[in-house]
Amino acid sequence: MPFSPEHLAELNLLSLFKSPSLQEGIKVHSQEAAPEVVSAAERLYQKGLITQKDGGYLTDLGFETVEHTQKLLGILTSD
Repeated sequence: MPFSPEHLAELNLLSLFKSPSLQEGIKVHSQEAAPEVVSAAERLYQKGLITQKDGGYLTDLGFETVEHTQKLLGILTSD
């Protein structure tokens, strides 16, 4: 199953979180962010990966997902 545009938007948003810190969050400003980023944040919140529908902090599941996302990105970008 290929990544959908929605999956890619979610992965890109997750990549903005700094791992391994649970103390640093992000804020998605609905008036400034692209609509796909706003929607991605809302989906991540609904999935229980972040604490607020406009960003916030990572949940435990979100933290684990960010670690996997960073590993995947590292593998795909290595030469």
